[in-house]
Amino acid sequence: MAILDKINETGDVKRIDAESMNALAQEIREFLVEKVGKNGGHLASNLGDVELTLALHRVLNLPKDKIIWDVGHQAYTHKILTGRKDKFDTLRQYGGLSGFPKKLESDCDIFDTGHGSNSLSAGLGLVRARDLAGEDYTVVSVIGDGSMTGGLAYEALNNAGKLETNYIIVLNDNNMSINENVGGMSRYLDNVRTAEGYLNLKADVYSRLKNNSPRAVSGIRKAKNSFKQLFVPGMVFENLGITYLGPVDGHDEKKLERMIMEARRVPKAVMIHVITKKGKGYEPAERHPARFHGTGPFEVATGLPRKSKSQADYTDIFSTVMCKLGARDEKIVAVTAAMADGTGLKRFRNMYPERFFDAGIAEEHAVTFSAGVALGGYKPIFAVYSSFLQRGYDQVMEDVCLQDLPVVFAIDRAGIVGADGETHQGVFDLSYLSSMPNMCVMAPKNKWELSDMMKFAVSYAHPIAVRYPRGTAYDGLSEFRAPIALGKAEVIYEEEEIALFALGNMVKVAETVRDTLKKEGHHVSLYNARFCKPIDKEAILFAGAKHRLIVTMEENVLSGGFGEKVRAFADENGVKAQVLTVAIPDRFIPHGAVDILFKEAGIDAESVVRKIKTALGNA
Repeated sequence: MAILDKINETGDVKRIDAESMNALAQEIREFLVEKVGKNGGHLASNLGDVELTLALHRVLNLPKDKIIWDVGHQAYTHKILTGRKDKFDTLRQYGGLSGFPKKLESDCDIFDTGHGSNSLSAGLGLVRARDLAGEDYTVVSVIGDGSMTGGLAYEALNNAGKLETNYIIVLNDNNMSINENVGGMSRYLDNVRTAEGYLNLKADVYSRLKNNSPRAVSGIRKAKNSFKQLFVPGMVFENLGITYLGPVDGHDEKKLERMIMEARRVPKAVMIHVITKKGKGYEPAERHPARFHGTGPFEVATGLPRKSKSQADYTDIFSTVMCKLGARDEKIVAVTAAMADGTGLKRFRNMYPERFFDAGIAEEHAVTFSAGVALGGYKPIFAVYSSFLQRGYDQVMEDVCLQDLPVVFAIDRAGIVGADGETHQGVFDLSYLSSMPNMCVMAPKNKWELSDMMKFAVSYAHPIAVRYPRGTAYDGLSEFRAPIALGKAEVIYEEEEIALFALGNMVKVAETVRDTLKKEGHHVSLYNARFCKPIDKEAILFAGAKHRLIVTMEENVLSGGFGEKVRAFADENGVKAQVLTVAIPDRFIPHGAVDILFKEAGIDAESVVRKIKTALGNA
C-alpha cells in the first residue's frame, strides 16, 4: 500500500512514522507530476516545497493553526494533505479544484491568494486579531524569495519587527520567482546561502573556547551584537527586530520540523530561511524551472507539451513587434515586473540588454520607474499582465497620467484568461484605465492590428494602453486594416437595423453573432471600436441614426467599461437607437476553460444573439 493512500484528511500526515517521510515526499512528487501533466498547472514551485509543507503539517495543528501562502501557487501539497487529493483530476477545471488556496474549498485555506508579496501583511493582521481575541493558535506566512522583491513585503516586515508575540515567517528561497530574481535582495540572499563560513567559524570558536576559556565565551556573548553585525547571515532581518533562523535545507524534513518547533517558542516575529530547489525531483522541471512554473498539459516521460503550438499567440506577436521597434528607435525601452518570458520580452532583452529593465515583482515601482524613463526623454513600454497592473493603480494615476507622460502599457492576458481563476482574470483594466485623465486605451481585433497599435502607441505623446488577450492571435479580417487614427472606429460591414460595436477580442465573437443574425434575415453592421477611450462619437451618432439597436461588446466588466461610455454618450446626445451593453457581470469570474467562462459570463456568441433578440422584441 502506498503511503499516500493513508493521507485522506487533515491530520493524517501526523500518523505517518518519521522514517517514511522521504518516501512520502517522493510519492507526492510523482502524484503532482502525473496530475499537472494531465491538466496543466504550477509545477516547479510545488515540487520544490514538498518537504517544507510536510514539516509544517506535522508540527502545526490545522485548521486551528493557520498557514497563509504567498501567491498560493505552491500550495498543491497543502491541498493533498487537507483532504483534496481525490479532486486533483479536476485541477483548474470549471467547477473543480482551484490552483490556488480557496477558503470555500477547505477550512485549512484561510486566505484567497493569487498575487505576490501580501502574505506577511495578512499574517501580521491575523496575529494581531488572535492576540486581541485572547486566542493561542500559531500563524505562519510562507513567502518565496521572488515575492521579497515586492515593496508590500517590506512594509509588513518593518511593522512585524515591533511584535512581542509569536509570528512565524517562512522564507522559501529557491532563487527564482517565475524568471530568475533580480535586485539587491536577491544578491543578499545569495550571500546568505553561501555563508557557511560564518556558521562553521561560530561553531569552531565556541567549541574551543568553551573548554579552555569560559571568560572568553562570556566576553564574546557580551559582544554578540557587534559580532553579528560583521558576520551573521540574515542580519538585515535581525536589524528590523525579526529573529532569523537558518538557512536550512528545505529538503531535510526532520531538520525543518525541528526548526519550526524552535520558531514556535520565540515570543516575537521569527523568520525561518529555507533553501529549496524549484522543480525538485522531476528532471525537466529542474532543468527548466521557468517553463514549468505554469505549464499546460505535458508528456510526463519527456516533459514536452502534449499539444504543439501551431499558431502564434498575441504574446508572440508583441515580442516580434518589440524587437522591430527596438531596431528602428534607440529610444525604445522595455520594462517588466519579473515577467520577461511571460510577456514576450525575452527576445528584446537578448537583443538590447542595455534597454531592458526588470523591476522584480514590484508593479508599483515598475510603473513609476517607467514614468522616470519617460521623463528622461525615452519611450518606455511596460509589458504587464492585466490583473498584475492593478497593483500599480495609484502610480498609473499619479505618476504617469497626472504628469501626462508618454508611457506605453502593453497589457497582456486582458479579458478572461481561464484556469488561473479570479485573481488572474483581466476584466477590469478598461474600466480603471479609461477613468484616468490623459489616458488613451486601445484593443486590437487581430494580430496585424496589435502591430499597428503598438506602432501608433510609441508615436503617441501621452499615456496609452494597448490591451490584448491570452491565446492564439486571431488572423481573420486580414483584409480590413485601416490606418489607426486617434479615437476612430473601423467600419467592417455597414448595413442597417443592428449595429455591433465590438472592442478587441470581441470582434471575433461579433463576426459569429452577425453571421447568425444574417441567416435569420436581420441586417447587421459591424464596427471594430478600437478605442475604449476616446470613443468614436461620430460613429455612434451615425449608427444611432441608421439603426434600431446599437450593441456594445467588450471582454471587461460592465461597470465603467466601454458600453457604459457609449450608452452615456448616446443618452446625452439624444441618440434614438436603443443601446444594449454586453459585458461581464458584476462578479468575479472563476477558473475554467475560456469557452465555458465566456458562456457563464454571457458574452459568447450564442448568449449575445439571445440578448439581441430579446432587446429587439422589447424595442
